[in-house]
Amino acid sequence: MLTIFHDKEEPIYGDHYMPRKFKCSVTVPGDNSVDLYSQDLSLVVITDGSGELQGFNVFAGGGLGRTHNKEETFARIADEICYVAKDDVYDLVKAIVATQRDCGDRTDRRHARLKYLINDKGVEWFRDKVAEYFGKPLAPFKPLPEWNYFDFLGWQEQGDGKLFFGISIDNGRIKDEGSFQLKTALREIVQQYNLPMLATPHQNLLIYDISPELKPTIQGILDRCGIQSESAIDPLVRYAMACPALPTCGLAITESERVIPSILERIRASLVKVGLENEHFVVRMTGCPNGCARPYMAELGFVGSAPESYQIWLGGSPDQTRLAKPIEEKVPVNDLEAFLEPIFVFFKQKRQASESFGDFCHRVGLESIRQFVTNYQSTDSMITEINELDVASNNGDSDDKAPASGGKVRRRISVRDEIYNELKDEAARQGKPITQVATEAISTYLKKIKEAG
Repeated sequence: MLTIFHDKEEPIYGDHYMPRKFKCSVTVPGDNSVDLYSQDLSLVVITDGSGELQGFNVFAGGGLGRTHNKEETFARIADEICYVAKDDVYDLVKAIVATQRDCGDRTDRRHARLKYLINDKGVEWFRDKVAEYFGKPLAPFKPLPEWNYFDFLGWQEQGDGKLFFGISIDNGRIKDEGSFQLKTALREIVQQYNLPMLATPHQNLLIYDISPELKPTIQGILDRCGIQSESAIDPLVRYAMACPALPTCGLAITESERVIPSILERIRASLVKVGLENEHFVVRMTGCPNGCARPYMAELGFVGSAPESYQIWLGGSPDQTRLAKPIEEKVPVNDLEAFLEPIFVFFKQKRQASESFGDFCHRVGLESIRQFVTNYQSTDSMITEINELDVASNNGDSDDKAPASGGKVRRRISVRDEIYNELKDEAARQGKPITQVATEAISTYLKKIKEAG
């Protein structure tokens, strides 16, 4: 077998280094907390009816790193390759790595990832070459359920009688700040109980191997240190992620980790403004196009393109199984609300029942979104149809033709958004129709003008 070297020590690279990174993940059916489609190689555990390990489904060819204005670099999601029995999984993985070793591009660093080899040669070619190195035909892929993203926050059963606890960490930054004393809480838990911890692919933390009798004491420490329960976290914040970027990353073009809290606040305010106050979706941000926070899988992705400017990506899925697409190359951070508001309005008007923001953007397509944005005028400069008032005139002096049934002739007037909201609140307070309150207010104003003139 070509992946076995009897006269030298592993690894199979021999005297050569593998160009670029080679990322691997392992998960179980239905659990996409590892962002498996973004990995070079992913193994999905396959068990029998009693839960015994039988083998693995294999994905390969994912990768998100790219370079602005270099069309030969691009984000790509992994392909379904094959199924492999548990006893053969090591040899199958070696065959995949050896295929990249021998057939991958070693001349161009930007073209050195496994995703480019599979994209250039095709999935069928890749399967045939891997089978050649593996020494036997590849078994067909096993059926899988739909993927879901899980963050495992809060108290969870570990499966062996013990518990684990998931803590949400904004952008992976463990710190004490105001009433939020995360560093203090973790230090106290480790010093008292010496519990192991795991960092998750979403920058959160899992404390595990917790005996059930310790739960009340540990929960007391978390409460005292201001650690929010998972249900108290705004979902827009809970499912967001950013890379470190400035000042710690030498590749960063602009900010990411330090600005995303304010960006999320502004997104939430925009959603509230257009009547989507309960909406949330996956937001990810990076300070450069290398994609370390995996923005190309997000429903709304920000990719640093210039100082204080971002490329905007739309249309990833809530469970990170589909690539987003770029809709705008460079949006200044100060123009964020003006850019997002019409997209959110379009989403509100045309979404299907229970449709997520990412699925909506994918369904309608970027051209439809661009067309709507082009024709949209903000409520800051005009009043949209929802905020227009019909004012009744009963004196018959209108130039408009009266309705065939007779009665009131209705004219439409427009007011600014903030005035409309004040009228609506006042009408609710008085228990009157909003048109009546508007008519009374205008009548009073005109009367004062006449008296003064």
